[in-house]
Amino acid sequence: MSTTGATARVTVKSPDQMQELGRRLAPLLRPGDLVLLSGELGAGKTTLTRGLGEALGVRGAVTSPTFVIARVHPSLTGGPALVHVDAYRLDGGLDEMEDLDLDVSLPESVVVVEWGDGKVEELAEDRLHVVIGRAVGGGADAPGGVDGHPEEDVDDVREVTVTGIGGRWADAGLPDLEIC
Repeated sequence: MSTTGATARVTVKSPDQMQELGRRLAPLLRPGDLVLLSGELGAGKTTLTRGLGEALGVRGAVTSPTFVIARVHPSLTGGPALVHVDAYRLDGGLDEMEDLDLDVSLPESVVVVEWGDGKVEELAEDRLHVVIGRAVGGGADAPGGVDGHPEEDVDDVREVTVTGIGGRWADAGLPDLEIC
């Protein structure tokens, strides 16, 4: 039975900060890690993944794999490959995901699945679940930007919750993501 290992909550105020969060998360990842990304359209899932890819040193531009379903980015640095999956158009749950052979890629790669809730959890007992939501309250609705800073667009503010599921994440350093 999977248990929650650790949780971090981060307020992200721009796409650049979302990409930076991906860069900060990448050193905590290792081959065999499964990362589920949840959030509405335009929440920043691919932007976060772009930061992961940059910090993992993978080949190719990380873009949304919506129409190709899955894209593999091999490592340029000897680290794990990044397998970036968009499960938005997949309705068949794990059966349809198995056609992508993610279970074959998982042991030597970091597999990131956008829209994977209820579809890929069975691939790994230990996994990371990243939920990206629009921020509410805390001055984000104030005219003139975020908390009086006009350079920060209210529409860009996100609350990101990173939850480690399973023992792998108990001491992996997720709370350090909260320190900016």
